[in-house]
Amino acid sequence: MAGMDSVADLRVLLASQFPLLLVESHEEPRFLGIVRGLAAELKSPLWVWSATRGLTRDGGEPMYGTVDPHHALSFVADIKSPSVFVFADAHTILRDDMVVRRLKEICQEAVPGQTLILTGPDHDVPAELDTIAHVWQLRPPGRPEMAALVDRTLNTFRRAGVRVDLPREAVEGLVEAVSGLTLSEADRLLHRAASDDGIVDSSDLLKIRVAKAAMFTADGILELVDVRAEGFDGVGGMASLKQWLAIRGRARDAGTTALGIDHPRGVLLTGVPGCGKSLIAKTIASAWGLPLVLLDPSRLYGKYIGESEQRLARALDSVDAMAPIVLWIDEIEKGLATSGDGDGGVSRRLLGTFLRWMQDRPDGVFLVATANDVSGLPPELLRKGRFDETFFVDLPDTTARRAILAVHISERGRDPDTFDLDELAEMSVGFSGAEIEAAVVGALYRAFAKDQVMDGGDIASEMKATVPLSIARSEEISALRRWAEERTVSA
Repeated sequence: MAGMDSVADLRVLLASQFPLLLVESHEEPRFLGIVRGLAAELKSPLWVWSATRGLTRDGGEPMYGTVDPHHALSFVADIKSPSVFVFADAHTILRDDMVVRRLKEICQEAVPGQTLILTGPDHDVPAELDTIAHVWQLRPPGRPEMAALVDRTLNTFRRAGVRVDLPREAVEGLVEAVSGLTLSEADRLLHRAASDDGIVDSSDLLKIRVAKAAMFTADGILELVDVRAEGFDGVGGMASLKQWLAIRGRARDAGTTALGIDHPRGVLLTGVPGCGKSLIAKTIASAWGLPLVLLDPSRLYGKYIGESEQRLARALDSVDAMAPIVLWIDEIEKGLATSGDGDGGVSRRLLGTFLRWMQDRPDGVFLVATANDVSGLPPELLRKGRFDETFFVDLPDTTARRAILAVHISERGRDPDTFDLDELAEMSVGFSGAEIEAAVVGALYRAFAKDQVMDGGDIASEMKATVPLSIARSEEISALRRWAEERTVSA
């Protein structure tokens, strides 16, 4: 929601003459700035209390003896004119029964226009104040606030001699990159970008997005994945999927919404294990210049009642704040399958929360979900509209196998043109991309053991010694293909 909504909400609360507001916020300077402006609008004096300075009329000197909250509240009780009193970090003093009683008495006797505001990161409302206190949360800064901060900071850089080389669309991208943070966090990231090389330009957008994502993945539920800077050319095969993604990548531009084109929202990749589904997730993030964040469903489950649901809600809130990103859920069937009530219904509740989030998530989150066992996926997740498209990633054909061989040989410092790729591609019928890579790696070890340079014969020997998954689990793969025939698009 827009940051200005916080100003409007608080204006209504003060004008409605609530006697006691418990404000939850980690942005004390920003909140004080908002309440200072509103108090001026209402022509009400603003008093601020802290445990180190005591009670101070805004802009004045601290009142003697008011560091003690009891004395400060006695001073407040003596003021009979409309005023706004802010007690900063007051969640700690609510543990004092005498303070709670004094607050209750002041609120019951408050004159119209007199409001006490207690701030803190969170509040446990004492039962005595249940019917008096109104708990209110300061929302994150909206786009107007963040845009104003970015403009101020860039102007500060220019005055300090820092080179700012950003076209207007890149400035908009910078605002988007720091959205979801507090104003102080955004300011720190902007200063870090400037201090790295003394220049702020378009190359800093990805750095800031990655740094922001790292801040939101510190609790271990989400993981920031390092991706290589390469495009779809580094992926062998999957021509139709790569073409589809290239079109969706262009549709991410802000101007497409004016044409009635929705932002791309996500893709479900299912198919044979080892055929490049995870690689695609990494390549999308790399090609689109976005951070890749992994949500491992197994990390959601906790041992206490309600803990798993809280973890998912916290993770999804972080994902929203990190936008724009690519969110990757690997083997989604392991965390959101609904095979029964053996877990007390936890999986079903997680699925319900996740489906609601899928409908309401911001445009900047592109979801890539991968699945090997499609039979474990609930029908609600597969219905049209949950994902933009569902692709089936099958075993690579001859052309794709040749391309995959070339990629892996080249990545290991060898020239693919010195290998008979056509012959090796024919030898590797039924191999997955991962099995082809393993053959190249194994060939390197063979050559190393002989103190020779790897050649096509080494790769051929590795292939002959390998029993591919397509043979070892042929029945399962055949069943997977039958399922996908009428339900998915071939990658």
